[in-house]
Amino acid sequence: MARLNVNGRVREFDAEPDTPLLWVLREQLQLTGTKYGCGIAQCGACTVHIDGVATRSCVRPVSTVGPDEKVVTIEGLSPQGDHPVQKAWAALDVPQCGYCQAGMVMAAAALLKSKPQPTDADIDQAMSNICRCGTYNRVRAAIKQAAGGRTGGAAG
Repeated sequence: MARLNVNGRVREFDAEPDTPLLWVLREQLQLTGTKYGCGIAQCGACTVHIDGVATRSCVRPVSTVGPDEKVVTIEGLSPQGDHPVQKAWAALDVPQCGYCQAGMVMAAAALLKSKPQPTDADIDQAMSNICRCGTYNRVRAAIKQAAGGRTGGAAG
């Protein structure tokens, strides 16, 4: 059995080394908050954190995630749902269909961890996730709210 440190817990699984991390999370570990969208790392629905870095799990072979690396899924970001990004998402009614939102929240949380006061350019660069409902304006507003409303750059 192979092992992963997921959401603060070492979890065992049995999968081929080239199996994408996404499928181990969803199928083996039953962590279904992380979604399959495109399978080519373009849409971002599969975004998780690996050692705090937003990572597209649909193309990351599970064998490339070391035993000391910490994987965090949407379920582990804040079990009570009180992460500042989650609270801002709810307060501003960011999701429409909601399918892409777990990946969006994970990307936004990683951005704010690395840049607590992101500029609009920082947000544009970090938030490359695709939302078919087009909630991008609300995503930007929620990131700014989660940052305490004090982000650099022009409003937008």
